[in-house]
Amino acid sequence: MAGAGGPRIIISGGGTGGHIFPAIAIANALKSLDPATEILFVGAKGRMEMEKVPAAGYKIIGLGIQGIQRKSIWKNIMFPVKLMLSVRRSLQIIKDFKPDAVVGVGGYASGPLLYAASLKGIPYLIQEQNSYAGITNKWLGKKAKKICVAFDGMDKFFPYDRLIKTGNPIRKESVNIAGKQMQAIELYKLSAFKKTILIIGGSLGARTLNTSILAGLDKLIAADVQVIWQTGKFYYKGIIEKLGEDYHPNVRILEFLNRMDLAYAAADIIISRAGAGTIAELYVVKKPVILVPSPNVAEDHQTKNALALVQEHAAVFIADRDAEAKLVDKAIELLNDKELQRKMSDNIGKMAMPDADEIIAKEVIKMIK
Repeated sequence: MAGAGGPRIIISGGGTGGHIFPAIAIANALKSLDPATEILFVGAKGRMEMEKVPAAGYKIIGLGIQGIQRKSIWKNIMFPVKLMLSVRRSLQIIKDFKPDAVVGVGGYASGPLLYAASLKGIPYLIQEQNSYAGITNKWLGKKAKKICVAFDGMDKFFPYDRLIKTGNPIRKESVNIAGKQMQAIELYKLSAFKKTILIIGGSLGARTLNTSILAGLDKLIAADVQVIWQTGKFYYKGIIEKLGEDYHPNVRILEFLNRMDLAYAAADIIISRAGAGTIAELYVVKKPVILVPSPNVAEDHQTKNALALVQEHAAVFIADRDAEAKLVDKAIELLNDKELQRKMSDNIGKMAMPDADEIIAKEVIKMIK
């Protein structure tokens, strides 16, 4: 049980915003349950969490771990050494910090730290975000006290008696869109009388979404549709060089969306990749969505995430390879079908679990007691 000061908890993982934002949300929920809680993050050196976690006010230690590079055998030569050193470093971190519990959110650092916790008999909880569990989480799940999941049917990967469906933690400020439509229209300099499509490809961007929108811009302009187009960091410069800053009054080209709430509020429909974190936000936003899963992720989990929504008639699915030919036509078709939009909004809204962070935090505390 926790010492006099309050529970001591390590949260481990990261690599992408999809892992980091839920991790920070869980940390904040633990702090609101008991302000005396001491939290330490463990991430991977050189990854996004090393910057985002301190910005959120938490201490982080980095492990020198990498993922397995599927495209290059040579890059994997050092993997066993890095893994071994990361497990050793994790054991030292546990010895120094003396956690009451450990939470793994996925990402490179999660594996070594949870394995070290299992060796030391520290109870740990896994937060599995996707509808398809990765190899590391499946293996670590055997000794986990609790596995918090966001999709049904996860007992094919984990022991049924330790599963709890909590949903994925979200950034509450990003989905708080009520009454913000006029503010959104002003921010993006849009017309209140035209339909708007929001395209989101994550902070780095999604090549397929960008090439598909480029290919269909003339159709969107001909249909007098407004576009909020988040290109991502990798693609913004190239697209601006090609189209210019003020390409068309109906088209807003942005590298990054600082006010996700206003982008969601402005949209009639949304085009997105199918990362678990984004999907959790889309449930709460309740806008009709077209999902184009990234094929470049482990175990093709984005396709499986998207199909979980398609089964519930809560999203339109377009395969990455078909997007350039079909995406814009499908988006215009959906914009013109009010009845289908209404049905999709209702169905996606039923899947929302907006309090996942609090539910998971309570499970962590229960595990300690």
